[in-house]
Amino acid sequence: MQKINIGIIGFGRIGNVHLQNLLRNNRYTVKYVCDIKPIGDFNKKYPEITYVQDYHEILQDQGVDAVLIGTPTNLHPEMIMEAAKAEKHILCEKPIGFDLHAIMEAYHEVQQHDIIFQLGFNRRFDDDFLNIRNQIEKIGKPQILKITSRDPEVPPIEYVKNSGGIFMDMAIHDFDMARYMFGEVEEVYVNGATLINPEISKYGDIDTAIISLKFENNSIGVIDNSRQAVYGYDQRLEVFGSEGMLHNTNHLNHNITFSARQGVQLEKPMYFFLERYKQSYATEMEYFADSILTNAPIACTITDGIMAVKIAQAAAESFATGKAVSVKKDF
Repeated sequence: MQKINIGIIGFGRIGNVHLQNLLRNNRYTVKYVCDIKPIGDFNKKYPEITYVQDYHEILQDQGVDAVLIGTPTNLHPEMIMEAAKAEKHILCEKPIGFDLHAIMEAYHEVQQHDIIFQLGFNRRFDDDFLNIRNQIEKIGKPQILKITSRDPEVPPIEYVKNSGGIFMDMAIHDFDMARYMFGEVEEVYVNGATLINPEISKYGDIDTAIISLKFENNSIGVIDNSRQAVYGYDQRLEVFGSEGMLHNTNHLNHNITFSARQGVQLEKPMYFFLERYKQSYATEMEYFADSILTNAPIACTITDGIMAVKIAQAAAESFATGKAVSVKKDF
């Protein structure tokens, strides 16, 4: 296989980001884009790509090697199962699903086929976090993990209704990153509140959380989430151990510092997640291609996706009960 023939299923905001990255990557040929809504000028803009409204047309094409699934989360498990049965390699956006029973059905189907499955936790492919992970042995014995993840503005209520909640939609990135850095999470305890938009609580959700983690290696962690940081997109991580610490700072709109008699001024952090993680979406495509073309280890597996969901479920239970909750690891 010289190039990977791929089809994109779901052409929303992220789908378009993936399309642009794939078109710039000479390891891929985009054969199809699929979405249930028609786009009248698509074929004029991309005459070499077939636009369809039924993803089964992609799965039935023997010339397609892989699919990228970027549809709403509740559709992921069924589409994963169908793509696996069609022997297509799969890159699926996070989270892998909402319903654990459906997710496990998809997991077992994937296991039965000789395919690559990579989950799109894009932060694993960010240069900052990759570099921290690659140097983590420098800190010695892991002791403390700190993750700050704050969005610049609260999402619309229509989004909140179908998001799966803050733990499944927002903090799930942080749960995956916690495992990526320090290994399996044993226990979760949550303090949460609705401090930004009271209407969110009508849907059983919150907008602010402090999440405490206990890891199997006896280290501890804390995640702080907010749906609204008025100064921008706040994304920081720190790993601390017996021999030192590694941490990153926010990506700023520019790196110029103004120093004067009155004080020192820095630029604010980038405001939008697609600015902050633009390169990570391109990098994850390289890792996916490496796994398909060179049999490189899968960077983010289906098991990683399942464990992030299980931590999210434990977090939701902890918030509801006010108690620490153990993370279920059975498969």
